[in-house]
Parts: sequence; structure tokens; C-alpha cells
Amino acid sequence: MSTPTRPDPKPAGFGDFGFAEALLRGVAKAGFQEPTPVQAAVIPAALAGRDLMAAAATGSGKTAAFLLPIMQQLLDSPAPRAGTRGLVLVPTRELANQVLQHFLAVGSYSRLTAAVIVGGDPRNHQVSALRRNPEILIATPGRLKEHLETGEADLTDLAFLVLDEADRMLDMGLVEDVFAILQYAPAARQSMLFSATLHRRGVTELAEHLLDDPISITVDHHRTAHPDIDHRVILADDPAHKAKLLHRLLDTTEYERALVFTNTRAGAEQAAARLADLGLRCAVLHGELDQRERKRVMGLFRDGTVPVLVASDVAARGLDVPGVELVVNLDVPRSGDDYLHRSGRTGRAGRRGLTITLVGAPEWNRMAGVERYLGLSVEHVVLDGLQASFKGAPKRRKPSKQITKKRIARKAEAPAKAKPKQRLRDRKNIGKRRQPSSKPGAPPEAGQGVEAGFEPPKRRS
Repeated sequence: MSTPTRPDPKPAGFGDFGFAEALLRGVAKAGFQEPTPVQAAVIPAALAGRDLMAAAATGSGKTAAFLLPIMQQLLDSPAPRAGTRGLVLVPTRELANQVLQHFLAVGSYSRLTAAVIVGGDPRNHQVSALRRNPEILIATPGRLKEHLETGEADLTDLAFLVLDEADRMLDMGLVEDVFAILQYAPAARQSMLFSATLHRRGVTELAEHLLDDPISITVDHHRTAHPDIDHRVILADDPAHKAKLLHRLLDTTEYERALVFTNTRAGAEQAAARLADLGLRCAVLHGELDQRERKRVMGLFRDGTVPVLVASDVAARGLDVPGVELVVNLDVPRSGDDYLHRSGRTGRAGRRGLTITLVGAPEWNRMAGVERYLGLSVEHVVLDGLQASFKGAPKRRKPSKQITKKRIARKAEAPAKAKPKQRLRDRKNIGKRRQPSSKPGAPPEAGQGVEAGFEPPKRRS
């Protein structure tokens, strides 16, 4: 495997990559002004046809980093016959639709086509899309595997494979489906793997099976917080206090769109219901919604009809909606990685973002662990009239040097504890076998019955 590389901190413009005019017009229409560091590192290697594995922080622009080179190579070498030549495998339906939105944005002036194949959508619609032989397929592994097994999908002409969010696929147990899909694809292809970290257990093994002499690219450590996001903490006493704080934040903070995260589906529904009762337009998104309802909710949020989306962690990965300027953690995330993915929904495309976490007393230690894990610099703020009685865990006072010296001296002066005395009879009998009791009718010692001539009573037939 090649030595890990880091991108040039001053990337070239998109025009320096040699993209076709149609792609450059699409890039300009999408609002991309200059390549991000991950794009500056990945695009040249991908255009050169190299396999690669890349680690980059969420919101760093990696979707365009793999889409643009694939689209350029498809334009450079039209296929002799119609067939799917690019495949992007993703772990969730939300991420699949997000990749499609990127494709439609940057490829709006090209004649390339793409289709999404995910679980939850009607199969007959997907079969119709597959029959049109889109150049690029964006799919979740499980549903694509079903279409391959029935012969409705064909990867005979596959030339480009992307595995996005590989660490998430490992978490969800989708790797076996990925290997099954590869059985239907030619071995001669260009493959790219993207993950939050390349050192995660299982990612290296997956790369060894998937990639051929890859270039390893690391842009930011996976624990590095996004530089364009401000992080704040507000202490809360109980769920009712959190509800008041959330309403005040959403009612007084300036934002185009806001995301509110909870740890559970029930929590998301309750929070959305409370906000709706207070007159705030909001929608709720969680894993129990069917695909049609998810699309409807995301459409309302994306077009601004609903400026506030309350979601469980199902939306933390792959959700890229322009204008998300505020993220509120109603519940402290379960891990530092979850915090990173939640906060990464804002501060995208060079815009500033704000993440506010409401922390109750039972969550104090968890939030402290998140801060240590990510090395966060968090600002503690208070809303007027909504100060919490909880002030945080008290800091432990370090013992003074004088007290410490006294303890050391006292310990040195204390006499050593005497060892317990051993009875003389026990010392004499060490290593000797105990003899059976001499009392008539007494049972023998355990393990000594046969040697002492004692015969155990016969079992009744």
C-alpha cells in the first residue's frame, strides 16, 4: 500500500483538472468556487486511474471528489454499448439520495444519467430504471444484491466502484452483501474507498479485498472538529427545562434551517410535537418512517417549507442540505463520533455553523468524554431567564503540598503490619496426607475412602 499523502493546502481551481466544459458549468451552477482539500488530493489520483482509500472529515466535499473524476472519464471514453459503468455503494437511503442530488447538480449540463436503488422504494420502479441502463448506479448493498440475483441488474460493464462511508457499512453488517455484489462485477476496475478513519478495525481488511495497490489519502484526523463550526453548551435541569431552552433557541437565533437531534425515535416525536404546539413549523425524521414519508419530509425541509427538522441519528450521516446553520443536540450524543457527524450537518461549503448541546446532570460525564475525545473547545453560555440550577460537576480540589507531606510522613512512621501467626500444628502437617478418622462409624475424609479400606455402600438396583 502506498505511503499516506496529505493534500496541498492551496488547491488548484477546478479548471486546472482538465474537466470538460459541461462539468465546469455544472460545478459553477452548484456553487463550488474552489476545490476543498480532499477534492484537491483525490481528483488527480482518481483521474489517473489509481485505486485509493481516503479519510476525510464529514462535510469536506468528498462526494464531488469521487463523482467528478468518474463523470469525466465516462465522458472521455463513451461505452461501445449501453450499460452501467459506475457504481456508488452507500449504507443508507438518505446518503444515496444525497449523492444523487450532487450528481444532478454537477452533471446538469452533461448527458450522463444516474439512478438510485435502495430498500423501501417500489421494486417495479427500480426495474424500470435499471432497464434504461444508467451510466451510474447509486445503491444500498442489500437491495442491489436482490436485483443482481434476479438478473434485473447487470454489472458486466462496470469500470468504476466507490464504497462510501465504509466504516458505517461495517457497523451495519453490510460487508457480506458488498462481497456478494463484487461477484457480479469484473475484476478489472478502478475502486475507491472512503471512510471517516482508515485505522478503524475492519477497514484495512476490506481495502485489501477491494483495492489494488491503492493510494492512501488522509485529509483530517477523524476526531478533528470542523474549523467552520462553533460549539456551545447550555446546562439544563430536566426535560421540561430543555424544552423551554430549545424553544427559545429556535425562536430567537437567526438561521435559514435548523436541525434538532435526539437519541431516540420517541424523543424526536415528542420534541416535534412540543414545537408544533408552540407554533414553530417543524417536521420529524426517524428510522420508522417509510421511504415515501422520508422523501416528503426531506422535500419540505430542503425547499424551506419547514425550517426546523427534528431527527434521530438516522439523519446524522449523509444529510447535506444547503442552509443548515444551526444544529441543536437535545440529547448529548452517545459517542464522540456521533457528535462529530451531527455537528457536521452545518458549517458546510465554507459557511459558518453553530452547534449547541443541551446538557443535563446525568449527561455531564458523557459530554465531558466527548470533549476529551474530540479535543473540543466548547463555550458555556446561559440564556437570560432560563438559568439552570445545575452548575456542572464540582471540580475536585487537589490536596495542598503541606497535607501531602504530612500523609507521607505519617505513612513512613506507621509500623509494618505483623503477619498473622500460623499454628504450630498446621506448620508440622504441611505436605502430609490426612488420615481417616479413628472414630467408629465416622465417614472417611474426601478422596481417602478406597485407600483406608472403606467401601462405599452399593447403589440400590
